Amino acid sequence: MQRAIVSSGLKMRVWAVCNQKGGVGKTTTVASLAGLLVDRGARVLTIDLDPHGSLTAYFGLQPEEVAGGGYALFLAHLNRQPVDPLAYLYSTPVTGLDLLPATLALAIVERQAGTHEGLGLVIQQALLRLKDRYDYALIDSPPNLGVLMVNALAACDYLLIPVMADFLSLRGLERMLHTLHMIGRSRKREFFYAIVPSLYDRRPRVSSESLKILRERYGDRLWPGAIPVDTKLREASQAHLPISQYCPACRAVLAYTALLDFVLEAEQLQRSTQVLSA
Repeated sequence: MQRAIVSSGLKMRVWAVCNQKGGVGKTTTVASLAGLLVDRGARVLTIDLDPHGSLTAYFGLQPEEVAGGGYALFLAHLNRQPVDPLAYLYSTPVTGLDLLPATLALAIVERQAGTHEGLGLVIQQALLRLKDRYDYALIDSPPNLGVLMVNALAACDYLLIPVMADFLSLRGLERMLHTLHMIGRSRKREFFYAIVPSLYDRRPRVSSESLKILRERYGDRLWPGAIPVDTKLREASQAHLPISQYCPACRAVLAYTALLDFVLEAEQLQRSTQVLSA
């Protein structure tokens, strides 16, 4: 049974989708979970922090043509100017789902990071100004460790790490977990996260063997399901729609629905634990 979600007046929840390896389904995961949350009545903001602008293009905008976008927030910080993030949000084809798009200029942020303090908290500060407007914010991060990924990690309450079931992706996962450990130690903050097997094709033997390794090594942090390879996901992106809006009964929707329920339950447990320890 689908769990209904309505605006409850609770703190806006921020989820980030990160991995230091590209091509593992980060953008698809953001768009799919955002669509499912909107289907359940939530107000959702998606944020594209990848200069390549995959999420921006997913929803029908061209990064080279967008005015301002997320870069405007970083530019205002660099110039020590006030900024209203609302001015740079775009609507998507789905009612209740908005986007802070990426522009090619985001690539400049990485080069400016070393000379400006506080650049890693720009998105977190912007979301504080939007906390009453949305129930959830979902962040798509670039596939490399830098100030943009740091912004996603600093802002998020919960982290999803998509990983394909192959050897190279397992190596990339180890680097990502090492990054979380280093940042967590430096900021004295525990990251709540789940590893998500993605683009899973059960036919090749290497896929099932890699998934077995994932379960053996990371069982307590691993979502027990897997997002299957599904051509409908590509068609949905071409239609600029979340998969649940494009093909409600396809395999990918069933898998992402199970993932969403898993994350919601994990977050509920996380909040309960924080209340008890307070």
